Amino acid sequence: MLRQLVFALIATTGGLAALIWLTQSLRFVSLVVGRGLSLRVFLELTSLMVPSFVAVILPITTFIVTLFISQRMAGDRELTVMRAAGLSPFALARPGMLCATASMLLTFLLNLWIVPTSYHDFRQYEFQIRNKMAAFLLQEGVFTKVSDVLTVYIRQREHSGALRGIMIEDDRDPRNRATIFAERGTMLIVNDQPRVVLYDGSRQEIDHSTGRLTLLQFTRNTVDLTSGKSEHERSLDAAEMSLKQLFSPDPTQVSARDRGKLAVEGWRRLTTPFTAFSFAMVALVAILRGAFSRHGNILRPLSAVLTIVGLLALNLLLQNLAGRNMALIPLIVVESILPGLICAVLLFWPEIRAARENRAIELWRRN
Repeated sequence: MLRQLVFALIATTGGLAALIWLTQSLRFVSLVVGRGLSLRVFLELTSLMVPSFVAVILPITTFIVTLFISQRMAGDRELTVMRAAGLSPFALARPGMLCATASMLLTFLLNLWIVPTSYHDFRQYEFQIRNKMAAFLLQEGVFTKVSDVLTVYIRQREHSGALRGIMIEDDRDPRNRATIFAERGTMLIVNDQPRVVLYDGSRQEIDHSTGRLTLLQFTRNTVDLTSGKSEHERSLDAAEMSLKQLFSPDPTQVSARDRGKLAVEGWRRLTTPFTAFSFAMVALVAILRGAFSRHGNILRPLSAVLTIVGLLALNLLLQNLAGRNMALIPLIVVESILPGLICAVLLFWPEIRAARENRAIELWRRN
C-alpha cells in the first residue's frame, strides 16, 4: 500500500507540476521570441519556477492520492480483508501517514530552502534578460525594446558585427528624453555591460520647458544600453526572502504596512507542510472510519473533498486578514495543524479506548 501511494504521489505531482509549468511558461514566450533568445534560455528560465509549483500542489496531491488509493482498496474489499485479519485502524492508516510525513518533510525542504533559492535565481535571470542580454541580440529591421525606457532599431547587422542605420529612443532620464541616429556602430562589452559605439550621427532632445529642439551632431559617441538600474537596486520579492528577512525585515527597505505581509509569508512557509499531513488524515478518516457498505459509499469521499476545499478557502482568507492584522497569525497555525489532530482522534480514539478498557479488565481479573 505504501509503494502504491508513493508511486501515485510522484506521478500525480509530476504531472500537475508539468501542466502548471506549461501554462505559466506561455507568458514568457513573448519575452523569448521578442528578445530573440534561444530555447535553452527559455527552458533554463522557466525550469526555475518548477519547485514553487511543487511546493504549492504537494499537500493537495497527497490528499488526492491518499483518498484515491484508500477508496480503491475499500472498493476492492482489500481493507475488509485486512480488518478481518485483525489489522487495527492504526495499522491500516500507517502507510498513508508515512506517505504524508514524507510529503510534509519534502514541503519543509522546498519552502525553507529550495523555493526561495530557485525563485531568487529566476528573478535574477529574468532581470538580466530584460536589462542586459537583450542588448546583445538586436535584430535587423526590428524595434527591440531593451528595457521599458530604451528602444533600439538597426537597419542592418553585418557578419563582422558592425551595425548600420541605428536609431535609439532613450527615455531613461524623463527630463531629457533623447532620440539618437547614427550611420553605423559597434557593440562592446565594458565591465559586463553592453554598450554601442556610434559613428556619424546626431542626438535630438526637446526642452519641455521651452519646447525648443536641441540637435547635437557627433562623429563618435558611446551609449550604454542598460536600463540604468544595477542588480543591487532590484527590489526583493517576499517569495525569494529568507525566514530571517521575512521575520526581521530591514526597516529602511520595508514599510511598516508591508511587515504584516512578510510575516504571513514566513508563517505560511512554516505551516504549509503540516497541511500535507492534515489533508492526508482527512482522506484516511473518510475511508477508514464508518461502516462498510456493499454498494460503495460516495458520500464520505465527497465530504472529504468538500472539507479540503473549505480548508483551502479558509487558509487563503486567514492569510489575507493576517496580512492586515498580525494578531490573527496564530489562526493560520491552528488551521494547519488542528484538522490533522481532530482526524487522528476520530480515527484512533476508539482503538485507544478499547485498549484501555481491555487493560482495565485484565487488571480487574488479576485482582
